[in-house]
Amino acid sequence: MLSTGLSSSICVFLALSVTGFGRLLTVPTIPGFIERNGTFPIRHITSLVVDSRYSDHVDDNGQTLIPPTLREFASTFQEDLRSSLDLDVPLSFNKSRGHNTIFLTLANHTGFQDVAGRWTSEGYALEVDSHGITIAGASPLGVWWGSRSVIQAAVLGGHGHALPHGSGVDAPGWASRGVMLDVGRHYYPPHFLVEICSYLSFFKQNVFHLHLSDNLYNNVDLYSTQASMDLYASFRPWSDDPALAGLNRRVNESYTQAQFDQIQQQCARRGVTIIPEIEAPGHALAIVQWRPELGLKDLSMLNISHPDTIPTMQTIWKTLLPWFHGKTVHLGADEYNSSLVDDYTGFVNQLNEYIQAESGKSVRIWGTFTPSQGANVSKDVSIQHWEFFEDNPYFDYIQNGYNVLNSDDAFYIVGKWSGSYPQYLNKTRVFHGNPAGGAYAPNIFDTKNATNNPPRDSPGVLGHIAALWNDFGPNATTVLEAYYSWRDVLPALGDKQWGGDLQEKEYDAVFHKLHAAVPGQNLDRRIPSKGRRILEYRLRENSTSVKDFSGNNYHGTVHNCQIRHSAIIFSDNCYLQTPLTSKGRDYTLSFSVKPTSPVPGTLFSGFDSTLLNGNGSISNLTLVSGGNAYSLNYSLPVDVWTDVSLVGKGNRTFLRVSEANGQAASMEFLTRLGVDGDSLVWAPIAIEAPLARVGEGFTGLMRNISLYGVAK
Repeated sequence: MLSTGLSSSICVFLALSVTGFGRLLTVPTIPGFIERNGTFPIRHITSLVVDSRYSDHVDDNGQTLIPPTLREFASTFQEDLRSSLDLDVPLSFNKSRGHNTIFLTLANHTGFQDVAGRWTSEGYALEVDSHGITIAGASPLGVWWGSRSVIQAAVLGGHGHALPHGSGVDAPGWASRGVMLDVGRHYYPPHFLVEICSYLSFFKQNVFHLHLSDNLYNNVDLYSTQASMDLYASFRPWSDDPALAGLNRRVNESYTQAQFDQIQQQCARRGVTIIPEIEAPGHALAIVQWRPELGLKDLSMLNISHPDTIPTMQTIWKTLLPWFHGKTVHLGADEYNSSLVDDYTGFVNQLNEYIQAESGKSVRIWGTFTPSQGANVSKDVSIQHWEFFEDNPYFDYIQNGYNVLNSDDAFYIVGKWSGSYPQYLNKTRVFHGNPAGGAYAPNIFDTKNATNNPPRDSPGVLGHIAALWNDFGPNATTVLEAYYSWRDVLPALGDKQWGGDLQEKEYDAVFHKLHAAVPGQNLDRRIPSKGRRILEYRLRENSTSVKDFSGNNYHGTVHNCQIRHSAIIFSDNCYLQTPLTSKGRDYTLSFSVKPTSPVPGTLFSGFDSTLLNGNGSISNLTLVSGGNAYSLNYSLPVDVWTDVSLVGKGNRTFLRVSEANGQAASMEFLTRLGVDGDSLVWAPIAIEAPLARVGEGFTGLMRNISLYGVAK
C-alpha cells in the first residue's frame, strides 16, 4: 500500500472535518489520501454514474474466473448505499461525470502497485471535490474496493456523512487476504458463507478458503478399526455422478453443485473468491470410509502406494473441478506419515499435473514436508504455511523459489475449546505482532523471531489467511459462533493484510460504527427496535391477528389455533407466525406455558434454532441449533402454568423457570465435547432466540409472549 509519509499521529475523523493535511480514516486505511479545503456531503449525490466506455469490462487478472462487470459491481454498490447510508440514488451511464454524482471509471496509475512493486488490478484512485466523488480503478475490482472506502468514510463522516475534499491512490500490498473455515468437521449452510463474504468484502478481504473435507482425530491408540470407520468424517460436495456414489454420506449437510455455484457467484459479486480444499492424503477418513482398501493402518491416511489411490483422487477432482470458479484449488496434503515423503511428493506432483491439464488451475498445499526432507514438490505448487514444526517458510520455501501464503498459527483459532489454541482473534497481535517492532503484516511468519521473516517487499509472500478449525466436531459450536470468533478483530486484521497503517486507538474508536454499517449480512441477527422491548404479544379471542404492543409493529398471525382467556391453544399443527426470524446475542424471550400432553412438540422455531418441549424419547427442554440438540435436565410440568425466560447473555444461553407452585430455577445450556476419544469437556453455547413460529406440534397453552433486546 502506498504511503505519502504523512504524520502517523492519531487523528480520528469521526466528523471528517477539514484539518488541512489530515487523515481520512477507513479500514483498511488510505495513507495516500491528501485532504484539501472543503467537504462534500454524500447526501448531495443524485446519481451513481458508470463510465459507459467500461461498463462491461471485467477484471481478468484477479483470482476468480467469474469476475463481475463494472456495471454489476455498480449495481451492488447502489444497493449498499441504500443499506448502509439510507441513500437511494439511480444508476446511470455516461462517458463523463456530472455534478453531484459518484463517477465509476477505469484508469491506469503508477500507484497501482503491491509491496513488491508489481501492478495490481485491485488498486484505485479516489477523488472528492465540490462536484462529487470519482473512483477510478485499475479494474472493476479496484473500483469495488474504492466503493468500500467511500461508504466507510461517509459512515464516519458525522451527521451529514460528509467526505473531505482530497485525492489519493490506494492498492493492496498483498494479493490474498481473508480467512479459512473448516466446514469439513462442522457444516455451515450456504447463506452463512455468503454473509461471511459480505463481512470480509467490506474490509477489502478477498479470499474465503473452504476446507471441504475432514474428520475428527483418529486416535489409533484407542480406536478399533470399526470405531475409526464410524468416526465423524465428512465430504461436503454432493455429486450425483455415479463415480462418487457413496462418498458423501450426509446429504442434509452438503453442498450441491447448484448451491456451491450460488455461493461462489454471491461472493464474487462482492470481490471475494472461494478457494476450495479437498483434503488428502492425510485427514482423508471420509474417503477411506468410502473406499476402505485405500487406507493405511491409520485409516485417516490414504495409502498412496495402492494402485487405485491416485486414480480415485483424479476421479474426485475430475468430477468437482467444473464446480470451482477460482483460479486456485487446494489439495490439503497436511500432516501425513513422515516415513512416506517420496510417496507424498509423487501424490502432490501427479495431482498438480492432472489438475493443470484438466482445468488450467493452480494448486496449493499446506506446508508439510520441506525440500531438505526430500519433498521435491513442483514450484508451480504454492505452499500455505501454518506451523514452524512443519517448516520454516522463509528458509525452506521462499529461498528455494516457492510462493508462500501465510497462515501461521499465530492467528489459528479452534472453535469453542482447545488445550493449545485460542477461540478468538488476538487484537494485540494484530497491532503489535511484528517482532522487529510495529504491527503484524503478511510477511511476518514468526511473531517472536524477526530473522525468520522475509522483507516486507518479498515477492514470494502471497498474503495472509487466518484459519478457524473445528477440531472437536459439529456440536462444539453453533454456526454463528464461528462468526463471533472473528467478529471484533477481523477488520483490524484486514487492515494489516491489505497493508494499512491503522492504529489500535483509531480502530477502537470506529469499529462499532463501521460494524453496524456492513451491508449484505445480518450475522448479529439484529432486530430494529424503538427501545429495549422488541416484541410484546397480547392475545385476543376470535382473532387471527396478534398485535405487537412494543411499538415496533411486529404483529403476528394465528394459523388454525384458538385463543381463549388471553391464551393461545395449540394442538395438531396450528401455530403463531411472526414477521421475525432470530434474535442474536443479548436477549430475553419470555412466555407462560401450560403443556396439556407429555408428547414432545415445538415451542418456538426460527432461522437459526428451535426450542423444543421434549426431544424424541425424552421430555427435557431442548434447544436445537445446526442440527445439534442441547438439552437441559428439566421438563415442563404437564397441566401446570410455568413462566419461562430463554436468555442469551454474551456467549452463554440460560433458561429461567417459575412454576405455579412457587418453585423456581435457573439453568444453562451447555455442550459436551469429546476430546480425541479419551476425555470430555463441558462448555457454554450461544444460541439465537427462535422467533419465526410459535407452537406447531406442541399441545398446550401459551400466553404473555415478549422479547427484550437485553439479557434480563
